[in-house]
Amino acid sequence: MNWKEEIKAFVYFTICFILVYFLPVGTNRFDTAIHEALMLLKWYAREHVLLCLIPAFFIAGTISIFVSQSAVITYFGPRAKKLLAYAIASISGAILAVCSCTILPLFSSIHKRGAGLGPAITFLYSGPAINILAIILTMKILGPELGIARAIGAILFSIIIGIIMEFLYRNEETKRADLQFSVPESTTPRPLWQTAIHFSILVAILVFVNLAKPDVQNSIWLFLYSYKWLLTAVFGVFLALSLLFILRVQLLHVIGASVIVLGTSVFFHSEPLVPFVAAVLSASVVLAWGTEETQQWLYETWSFAKQILPLLAGGILLAGFLLGGPETKQGIIPKEWIVTLVGGNSFFANFFASIFGAFMYFATLTEVPIVQGLLNSGMGKGPALALLLAGPAISLPSMLVIRSVIGTPKTIVYSVLVITIATLSGMIFGSIESFL
Repeated sequence: MNWKEEIKAFVYFTICFILVYFLPVGTNRFDTAIHEALMLLKWYAREHVLLCLIPAFFIAGTISIFVSQSAVITYFGPRAKKLLAYAIASISGAILAVCSCTILPLFSSIHKRGAGLGPAITFLYSGPAINILAIILTMKILGPELGIARAIGAILFSIIIGIIMEFLYRNEETKRADLQFSVPESTTPRPLWQTAIHFSILVAILVFVNLAKPDVQNSIWLFLYSYKWLLTAVFGVFLALSLLFILRVQLLHVIGASVIVLGTSVFFHSEPLVPFVAAVLSASVVLAWGTEETQQWLYETWSFAKQILPLLAGGILLAGFLLGGPETKQGIIPKEWIVTLVGGNSFFANFFASIFGAFMYFATLTEVPIVQGLLNSGMGKGPALALLLAGPAISLPSMLVIRSVIGTPKTIVYSVLVITIATLSGMIFGSIESFL
């Protein structure tokens, strides 16, 4: 009998029993926190799983199957030209403009295909942090100084964090580069430009279907938002053409799927989410009945979903319980404590704002009204920037998924770097603001 393992199991059971025995069910704060956690999970399922994550899973599957390992290694690998690798990684993230959870399957995919740790981390940070629309919204609502500081900080720090991560794990990356050097160059069944077209269509669908209504009137963003579903449908047609002429799917299969989507669009024209779901399901069936390549694409897409969704759901529940959800925004931690702790521009205020931002989940663009409310309640400008730099880039749910991709030590180091740099940035910006 292994007494060490048995004692460990006994300790775990004892702790669980004590927690359950003294569970404060019936108290207002605990019940509200439970309610908010479930509401946050429900809200996320409705607002982000169908429109954000599912397209992102298909894009990640595209990277895994259609983008050759040699191409990823050439541009993102440990032996790639550093300037080019980090430039592409930061720009790619900026183009996608997704939240900290939607970027995860894409990050997982390029890392799996051989991207170096530094460029992959730069891509992971830049995707949610360098959101052009969010930066414009920040300038409009929170002031040009915060918007400019956020833009400069996000671009600069995505590269700095990636470089630091690569330096800290340089020995491991060298070994990884040696292994990649021995791997024979992979071939693709089509020219690179065809893969680029197919990939761009999927990215366009992801971008347009997630356009949020801007507060700015008479802008290009409002115009695009007004036609978001029409633009999504147009790129859906392009996707059908890509399936036909690039992936060589049978014509009858594509026509059948198109008829189903068109029919649901006619009968549910006031509920555009219905034809979108029909399109996803129809496309999945077409891929399953298609070529070996399309079947592998669907399999990789499903693999990313299986890996990420359970961890994400658990992290969202925990974040909602601790910090609140979409209704009262009141978790087990009182909101008054948070507002009190982030006033002024002290080290602690900036550090706490970074910690709060790093663990709380922010959907794309939601960080702006949240920071606006905190500023109105007495939050300092420095902590506001710290939260804007840490919040959209990382969250408790995303930490759990990142851990499954690169391991616990690297995830901890990455999270610490985000919090540290956000804290220092807030202090510097707050000092400049007070001086001016």
